[in-house]
This record gives sequence, structure tokens and C-alpha cells, in this order.
Amino acid sequence: MADKINKTNAMRILDKNKIAYDIKTYEVDENDLSGEHIAVQLGLNPACVFKTLVLHGDKTGYVVACIPVAATLDLKELAKVSGNKNVQMIHVKDIMGITGYIRGGCSPVGMKKKFPTFYHNTITAYDKIYLSGGKRGIQIVVAPADILRATVGTSAPLIQ
Repeated sequence: MADKINKTNAMRILDKNKIAYDIKTYEVDENDLSGEHIAVQLGLNPACVFKTLVLHGDKTGYVVACIPVAATLDLKELAKVSGNKNVQMIHVKDIMGITGYIRGGCSPVGMKKKFPTFYHNTITAYDKIYLSGGKRGIQIVVAPADILRATVGTSAPLIQ
């Protein structure tokens, strides 16, 4: 690889936990930070590319949901599986302060604090899934069982 990629916090944590992963890089388009755009750029099935959403629950505080990029989160289902009565998306301006990551580069691995993390249950349908590597322009390619273990994640039916 000609360009050396500086390790992100997510990569350092995966390394520390001896979890194998690959990296895919893509051109960042500031006008389209969507996961669908990333999937198209990388020539991937959008169903195996997961976006990281951060929400606030009325009982548990912050929770993380990772769902396929083209899907819509079912707030009621996430609330139910996370032990909340309701959950709400956090404001974009609060992402950095809560997670340590910026919009478009938020990984479920290596946030400032460990939050309860939930993955849509299709995660186990793939040998490898793609997640933000903790920086815009980088996707981590990892086995579902490994990412579930690294984030102490739970799989659940999270989409509408």
C-alpha cells in the first residue's frame, strides 16, 4: 500500500483485542456522507455496510445502533431491546463530545465511553461486514462475531 494509514482509535482497540480486520478506503464527498454513497464507491452490497447511530434513551442514557446503511432504524424496537421507554437521535453537533468521532466517521469501536451497542440481526448473515473505521474515508472490514465481541454488542431486529 503506497499510502500509510494512521491507526484510528477503533483500529488500535481491535489490534489490542487481537481482532483481525481489513481496511477499505474511499474518497470522502463532503456533500454526501451517506453510507449508501460509500457502499456504491466501494462496489459493495449496502446490506453488509453498517452505519453507526448514537441515541439517548430515557432510562439508560446513550445507546448505539448499527444498521445497514440503506435501512431506517425502528426507534420503538431499539427502545425495547435497550431497556428504554423511548430513544431519540442525538444532535449532530453533539457527536464529537459524546463519542470522540465526527459525523461520517463514527465507529462503534473506540468511543470515549462504552455504550450499550446493538446491531441489526442481519449482521450474522455475512462473513464480513463493513463499518466506519473511526475516520471519514476509512471502512473496517470485520467478521460479525468479532465486532459483536469487541463492542459487547447484541443483535436484534432494529429496522423498520
